[in-house]
Amino acid sequence: VYMKKLGFGMMRLPLKDTSDITSINYDEVCQMVDKFIEEGFTYFDTAYMYHNYVSEICVRECLVKRYERDKFLLADKLPTMQLKSKEDNERIFNEQLNKCGVDYFDYYLLHCLTVKNVEISERCDSFNFVKRLKEEGKIKNVGFSFHDTHEVLDSILTKYDFFDFVQLQLNYLDWENPDVQSRLCYEVAKKHNKKIIVMESIKGGKLANLPEDAAKLMKDYNPESSVASWAMRYVASIDETILCLSGMSNYEQLVDNVTYMNDFKKLNEEEYEIIDKVTTILNNNELIACTDCKYCVEGCPKNIAIPDYFKLYNVVKEKGWRFEYNSQKEKFDDLSKTYGLPSACINCKKCEGHCPQHLKITDNLVKVKGMFER
Repeated sequence: VYMKKLGFGMMRLPLKDTSDITSINYDEVCQMVDKFIEEGFTYFDTAYMYHNYVSEICVRECLVKRYERDKFLLADKLPTMQLKSKEDNERIFNEQLNKCGVDYFDYYLLHCLTVKNVEISERCDSFNFVKRLKEEGKIKNVGFSFHDTHEVLDSILTKYDFFDFVQLQLNYLDWENPDVQSRLCYEVAKKHNKKIIVMESIKGGKLANLPEDAAKLMKDYNPESSVASWAMRYVASIDETILCLSGMSNYEQLVDNVTYMNDFKKLNEEEYEIIDKVTTILNNNELIACTDCKYCVEGCPKNIAIPDYFKLYNVVKEKGWRFEYNSQKEKFDDLSKTYGLPSACINCKKCEGHCPQHLKITDNLVKVKGMFER
């Protein structure tokens, strides 16, 4: 199956009820899948825990049941952070095949490798497990998604040289970010001659919704191009990237993405200069760099709606207290009827161990508490 450079991330799908992550709008997803395939794109990416464990079912209903198997490429992931024993590898993998309705995966990843998750994967023999499945033909390409330092990435690729690809968080905002280390990780993958799939190209939507002064720089240069397209073209312009994922939340986003990625043009020098200026603006603002992946929420002993609270905080910071505070405070009060308040945090930092962005979540909850719990 031919692979264009845009992949459909099944992580932020359209919802019928925005307060229920499992209420996926199947009709709209089917419409999006049809358009994606019609335009010649083939790669779909899901994971065990996406949409509170129902994304894989959505893939089966909206993609697998409706298209011949040779019309698409499907990627799934083994949730390393949830493994307790060797038996979990086989149990979860078989469950995934069943939920997706397929006999094999074109791409399969150890999900979210960090120092801690590498230890879990070694204890549960997951590295040998995925290697064996490739030999058996149940996986066509084996890789891992990664969220740690470039030194850790180097050690994994040195020790386990059988991986076909790595999935890295690359985007223009994180390229020189000392916590995410996008450029450094990219250079390690390149050194080991690994194919690179890009995740968080638009940083969970953050690079599609820029502050006015940043967006204006892009719009003044090219009024026809969406702000999101700059972020996607930035990572697609890197020669070693074979695919750039985008978690598309509605039909309009998908149409925008396929339009410019169908006739993809690399960035020119002027555009790189504008991106540098935008990066400076973003690095100087006070927003919390949360991508709403929700990895932090699972296992929170106080059931705190961390990403939702961060979103409300960012809206007030970005749009201004005078315009937004009352409406965001109302949403905060509604959330707090169901979920724990930021002040309920007991500083266990379990959430921080799961955060791909390496955010100081407990410190940021203190900021949210200061804003809304007054």
